[in-house]
Amino acid sequence: MEANIINVGNSKGIIIPSKFLKLLGLHKKVNIDIEEDKIVIKQASKTIRQDWDELFVKANSMDETEILIPDVFEDESFEEWTW
Repeated sequence: MEANIINVGNSKGIIIPSKFLKLLGLHKKVNIDIEEDKIVIKQASKTIRQDWDELFVKANSMDETEILIPDVFEDESFEEWTW
């Protein structure tokens, strides 16, 4: 199938027939890559932060008690600022 490259704001685009999108199961988000001399469009694997809740549970279950950033730094002064 031949398609025209059109202006879309400051970018360029092509019209992909909806039957192609349905056939391939492509929805709202896709990944676009270049492989050799081809543009490859694939379904996005997952959304950003999709599995963060699972990662937080896993991180919380680890028994690590080392403080990486201290609450108070050695050179910190608790004197009130004067303006």
